[in-house]
Amino acid sequence: MKSPSEQDWRRLGRAVTGRVLRPGDNGFGAVSTPFNRRYAATVPAGVVSVASTVDVQRAIAWARDVGVGVAVRGGGHSYAGFSVGPGLVIDLGALNTVSASASTGLVTAGGGASMSTVYAAIEPCEMAFALGNGASVGIGGLTLGGGYGATSRVHGITADALVATTLVTADGEVLRCDANENADLFWACRGGGGGNFGVNVSFTFQAEPVSDCATYVLLWRMEDAEKVFSVVQETVRSAPDAFAARVGVSTTGADAIVSCIGQHLGPASELREILDPVLSVAQPFRVMIEDRTYWQARDDLLHDTSAGAFAARTSVLTQPLPDDAISAMLAQVRRWPGGGNADGGGAALFSWGGAVNRVPVADTAFPHREAKFLLSMDTSWAEDDPSAVVDANLGWLEELAASMAPYGGDRSYLNFTDPDLKSWRSAYYGNNYPRLAEIKRRVDPDGFFAFEQGIGS
Repeated sequence: MKSPSEQDWRRLGRAVTGRVLRPGDNGFGAVSTPFNRRYAATVPAGVVSVASTVDVQRAIAWARDVGVGVAVRGGGHSYAGFSVGPGLVIDLGALNTVSASASTGLVTAGGGASMSTVYAAIEPCEMAFALGNGASVGIGGLTLGGGYGATSRVHGITADALVATTLVTADGEVLRCDANENADLFWACRGGGGGNFGVNVSFTFQAEPVSDCATYVLLWRMEDAEKVFSVVQETVRSAPDAFAARVGVSTTGADAIVSCIGQHLGPASELREILDPVLSVAQPFRVMIEDRTYWQARDDLLHDTSAGAFAARTSVLTQPLPDDAISAMLAQVRRWPGGGNADGGGAALFSWGGAVNRVPVADTAFPHREAKFLLSMDTSWAEDDPSAVVDANLGWLEELAASMAPYGGDRSYLNFTDPDLKSWRSAYYGNNYPRLAEIKRRVDPDGFFAFEQGIGS
């Protein structure tokens, strides 16, 4: 990759309205630091914090002219560090305006809008669509990789709510993409991943009216884990789509906690009936089941990953884990090697199914339309942990993933991007990959938007 001269950088600064920042400049770290500190050594040559679509066009033209690679940064939460790179980062953070219409249900968000900004715009309209639980997560990355939230069993994935997106291509063209205009690109943007086809500068969604609901938090000790995991899976299978669950086990070495957390788009009285088998199989040491407004439920489920370094592996399940698989998973969790990150290590099952399954697999780029559960396995360590601790954590995760591999059928969730995944093309995209690759060749024939695990790489 070519190294731009100081004159080149000054030329970019004059060409755009937004800010161009270089290492050492005030504010550079805020727009260049990887969310996952595993990739802290990656320092961009420069960042352009764009102020408009025109800035995006000019940044792309400049990068092509000087021969430098680009990375696109929305919320910056790429698990694999793909929101930064050694060349130019196009930071969309200032493109964060969100408008919402209660009369049409349409929500239009800038490419750099975060979950908190989207929620702030839709709450007064009393409407929503499937969104994530991390306040600082970007709407762009969530949508482009599919997107899953606690209401997805009713409303589908985030990408199912998308009705239009505007992106800037590698040749600087601004394209509106919807079901009628640039329909192939629209298809690709619903599950095909961010940074592959261009820079998405806006998204328009169709929202639905919200209703009051109920949330719950149940906690057990590790000795109850086998029974809890088994019965929660069966509860999800028999429960209405309005019910959502995340059942997980986490350990910091000294202690391990089993949790079941989620919501129900109905009253707490109904929720208690649904949860009765879970409550009966083992007595939790903490029980919280409450009627909530939709927005209170959002706050109850809010979650942000701690700072530090981590790695994650996912498996998309079309059937519940059998008891022997649950036992193997928990045995491996008990062997977690330890580390300095407060997040520790563990595994969790998210309830999928419902509306996610009712969309044909070829209708969007998102391939996991038979999914019933997402199994997420993760580990973490501190930046100052010695390399032996890092290696032990990565080895532990590899062993855990290998023990669960027979149950996932080589299916993984793109938004929990795993840079160590070798079979990522089939795992992330299934049979949709060839069509994605063909669209990539057509819209970006020179492979300008290129990164590890990028379409066409």
